[in-house]
Amino acid sequence: MISHKLLIRLAFLAVVTYGCTDHAPLDPVAEDPTTFQEVASIDLGGTGASEISAYDPATRRLFTVNNESKALVEVMDLSAFPAVTKLQPIDVSALGGVANSVAVSGGKLAIALEATNKQANGSVIIINTATLATIRQVPVGAMPDMVTFSPDGNFIVTADEGEPNGDYSVDPKGSISIINVADNYSVKTLYFDAFAGSLPQLAQAGFRVFGPNASFAQDIEPEYVAISDDSKKAYVTLQENNGIAEVDLVNGTILKLHPLGTKDYSQPINAIDPSDRDSKVELRTVPIKSLYLPDAISYFTVNGTQYLITANEGDAREYSTFDEQARVGTLNLDATAFADATTLKRPENLGRLRVTKTMGDIDNDGDYDVLYGFGGRGFSILNAATGQLVYESGTSLEQEVIKAGLYDDDRSDDKGVEPEGVTVGMMNGKPVAFVALERADAIAVYDVSNPVAPVFLKLIKTGDAPEGVLFVAADKSPSGKSLLITSNEGDGTVKFFQSN
Repeated sequence: MISHKLLIRLAFLAVVTYGCTDHAPLDPVAEDPTTFQEVASIDLGGTGASEISAYDPATRRLFTVNNESKALVEVMDLSAFPAVTKLQPIDVSALGGVANSVAVSGGKLAIALEATNKQANGSVIIINTATLATIRQVPVGAMPDMVTFSPDGNFIVTADEGEPNGDYSVDPKGSISIINVADNYSVKTLYFDAFAGSLPQLAQAGFRVFGPNASFAQDIEPEYVAISDDSKKAYVTLQENNGIAEVDLVNGTILKLHPLGTKDYSQPINAIDPSDRDSKVELRTVPIKSLYLPDAISYFTVNGTQYLITANEGDAREYSTFDEQARVGTLNLDATAFADATTLKRPENLGRLRVTKTMGDIDNDGDYDVLYGFGGRGFSILNAATGQLVYESGTSLEQEVIKAGLYDDDRSDDKGVEPEGVTVGMMNGKPVAFVALERADAIAVYDVSNPVAPVFLKLIKTGDAPEGVLFVAADKSPSGKSLLITSNEGDGTVKFFQSN
């Protein structure tokens, strides 16, 4: 009998007769995505020394954000890979505050840099990847949290998060900036004021606007950007708001906002472990509706249909004068909605679980009729054209982590495995998704060639708290084989994984 693992391997090594994606040609090397294993590693320092990475195939250099002590971008030479040689870093500390993200295209490195006063407008620094000379510094919105190039290299797009200061006395507008590379790096920054009138309809579908005294535009906090293959549209996660913005890059306009709704943990398919004080790992149903609040997003196509995949990390607003979090055990629960409230509020049940105080008092009588949690403890796949959810991982991702012995029960009361990063790469003409799990220190690998029924392939153990996950296709890799690169914020390492 042929083993399940061998069947998977044979499927990926087979010649693809029926085109499953719009990407061509096939990779020149037949590869098995179930065989990724660590082949190299480099230690860049401690916490915060390795956050997001970008690779330049022309120079065979890897660029990694390092904010351990000041704003640096580490430069590593991979030309003799698996040997990794650390070169002189790029010091951008004199140009602003923290470096948040990097991206590479056509011999250009883009660095997203906060202002020294993070509520002020930030900038993108464009650098020649070969000479490391600065080409341009372009102003963008407040706190550019992520930067990326369009596939054709014509646009640089930033998600400008616009977080408030500690006491919420200054709250800049969140924005999306589009830099036109061909037009002498001209920039257009887009704000969300025009959607304020749609808030009632958006809120009904799970979109949130809730910052103290914040206008609609101030409350929006863009997090991460994915761009379509034709370089015409961007899709931007609005993490704290529980939505995705669809952007027309060519005309420089925000087309629509997609609310993401909630995940119902009372359904067996969505069971979670809600307690870190029950002395066991046990997935069970609980009366919680959890907001997806996605961090990273990636774009891929199958048979001409466009899809988005999101890592549903969850995030709470936590400031010195405003903290939306509360543990269930501290809340006054409605006696009708929660007949067993006393039992539920015990630490071994729901008492330790963090939920938001900003939602759930449906009748405004001072108690909670519904409890809303943070994050989806998994990933979602949506139709990019319609925003329709076509797949949600339910409880299955955490089940795989538990089976592998990598589940951290100390995080059960918060956001579980906390999926933070995601990317999709092409292997043998098929899309393969890599989901970074911050609290499991692992990458989950899925075949997503059937987006409504992804197939789990394996877990890859990474460094501590993988923040960035980067796929380098075989035809661009220094080794001629597909590479997966993780930037691990917790221990400051960059790890390299290669398929057979």
